[in-house]
Amino acid sequence: MAEEGILELALKQSRGLLQAEDFFVDVIKDLVKEEIKKYIRGKLEENPDLKAELKAGIMEIMEAKVKEAAAFIKIAKASARLGLELVPPHLREEMTKDLISVFEKEINANIEKTI
Repeated sequence: MAEEGILELALKQSRGLLQAEDFFVDVIKDLVKEEIKKYIRGKLEENPDLKAELKAGIMEIMEAKVKEAAAFIKIAKASARLGLELVPPHLREEMTKDLISVFEKEINANIEKTI
């Protein structure tokens, strides 16, 4: 029984050492990343045309992401409308109110997060 306690203690301590080692590895990785960022920023500062080209590409990606989000919103809207069309007419009004309530809550929650 006492041996199990010692073994468990040794395992716990070795895990702690491994966590500390992981921490230092993560710190070193972050330092390397920072040095690479400095190097890349320096190269971009030396070449304004390349910097502008990269910036333009990044802007195109951002615009594409916004368009993608807008497309998903359109798909969600059409899906909701389709779903309502599939609901029997006598339940449609109640389902519409429920859907509106859900979307209002989601929109309000997102607005609160961004403010």
